[in-house]
Formats: sequence, C-alpha cells, structure tokens
Amino acid sequence: MNPDQEPAPPAVPPQRCTTTRPTVHLVVEVVVTPGLHVPVAARLRYRADEPYTVHLDNHVDLPHPVTWALSRDVLLAGLTRPAGLGDMSVTPGHGPDHGHVLLALHGEETSALLRLPAPALRDFLRRTECVVPVGCERDHVDLDALVRRLLDDHDDHDEEG
Repeated sequence: MNPDQEPAPPAVPPQRCTTTRPTVHLVVEVVVTPGLHVPVAARLRYRADEPYTVHLDNHVDLPHPVTWALSRDVLLAGLTRPAGLGDMSVTPGHGPDHGHVLLALHGEETSALLRLPAPALRDFLRRTECVVPVGCERDHVDLDALVRRLLDDHDDHDEEG
C-alpha cells in the first residue's frame, strides 16, 4: 500500500435501517484565502425520505444555521476524484489539503469553499448507505407526496400573481 493512501475501511455489509437518521457534528474550515482557514461548527444530516440529499448545517452554534442541500452521489464521488458542476463541486485534497475534501458551494446570494475532514465525511457517508444503499434511492422517494408539494407550490404562486 502507498504510504499516502488511507487504509480501506473494513468490509462490513451494510445493515439497513430506514428509521435511523445519521448525524455527525464536526468542524469544517471556511477557506478565506489559501493558507487562511476559519473553523466553523457544522453538522451533516441524512434522512431516508430525502435519499439523494445530505444536509450540511454551518454555524450550528447560532440560532439560525446556514443549511446547504448537497448531493450524496457527488460527495461520494468527490472522496476519490473531482466531482460535481455548477452549484456544488467536491475535490479530494492534495498537498497541504491531504486528508481533507474541498467542497465549493455556490448559491443565489453567497458562495463558499469549505474544507472537510475526509475520514469524518467518509464515515458519515458509509452510515447513510446503511439507511439507503446507493442505487436504491428511488425506492425511498414518495412520488405522490412530491407531486402534491409541487402542485401546492404552484397554486401558492398563482394566488400571489
């Protein structure tokens, strides 16, 4: 094994439990400039009823945290190679960022470059796979509820106009 590579996690078959809601508290670093990182309290959360999405809450020590909805697939891919486009991209860290994942986020009003500890992210994503295995997400999407929500949102916008 190459000394720069992290050891592979033990091969344990995933135990499925859709009522579990994996959550992990961690410190992410906001990259202000190369070499200047500001630590921020954060939380990753996952729910079976939103199987494609991981939520990242920043500033969890404040009354109203900043929440980003992230693609689980892009996070998984970004552990080993650059992944994502547009609003979200993930890259494994190299050099001084080794052992971290760089997460670039772009919203309507703000953008951020975050540095997450790769082992914590990898462990969290493995726990999400115990809830909803990769490739089985569509089995956990309630399409009827989604259509109702979309129609309700559409009706609300019609009343405003």
